[in-house]
Amino acid sequence: MKNFFRTLFLITLIIGISFKSNAAEKVEYLKTDWSFKGLFGKFDRASLQRGYQVYTEVCSSCHSMKYLSYRNLAEKGGPEFTEAQAKAIAASFEVTDGPNADGEMFTRPGKLSDKFVMPYENVKAAQAANGGAYPPDMSVLVKARGGGVDYIYSLLQGYEEPPVGITLDDGVYYNKFMYGNKIKMSNQLSDGLIEYNDGTEATVQQMSKDVTTFLMWTAEPHLETRHQMGFKAIIYLIILTVLVYFSMKRIWSRIESEV
Repeated sequence: MKNFFRTLFLITLIIGISFKSNAAEKVEYLKTDWSFKGLFGKFDRASLQRGYQVYTEVCSSCHSMKYLSYRNLAEKGGPEFTEAQAKAIAASFEVTDGPNADGEMFTRPGKLSDKFVMPYENVKAAQAANGGAYPPDMSVLVKARGGGVDYIYSLLQGYEEPPVGITLDDGVYYNKFMYGNKIKMSNQLSDGLIEYNDGTEATVQQMSKDVTTFLMWTAEPHLETRHQMGFKAIIYLIILTVLVYFSMKRIWSRIESEV
């Protein structure tokens, strides 16, 4: 019996130490104002369009967006490019199609119905080009990472020189917001890296916010519609509650008068 309680005590002690260790290692993510947060939240159209530009010019060379089609860029609730702009964006990419009448594959300009062009032909090609690491697809990346938008936003700005005593292997970088603080992706953003089409200053902070906003939309393309439906549902429930209250009050007043 004594051995049982001793074992139970040791297990509890180990769990407690582990919990405290994890709590101590927890990093507070960087915060910013997200326009899409809250019941009335909406995406910032300009930020979405800038975020797409950051994705295209910086991220798309390694990271795919396999669940997105070019037509989505013109849909309501998203970046809302005009149809002509979306067609021009699609046409700027070459898409493999076929086979043709001769049984051969061929390339053509992209169309609105095409999925986003993949950066690599297959997983092996992606790993070979990235030192064995496979760059994750970004379509639902925000949903696949704990911390969501705050984590992605912070990670893009979290690159630092490693503290004294920490040694990194070749091709590994220190990031204070990465789990374990080690990441194989090098720092991709620097002030003035791109030139925004709308003239906004392309600071690291601005680019991080814009591309994270874009990634939130790719993961939640119907977010605004859900917010609108939720608001309507709340109004409906309030009205229904009021009607039920007065109906019940009227019914009970009749019962009491009869009694």
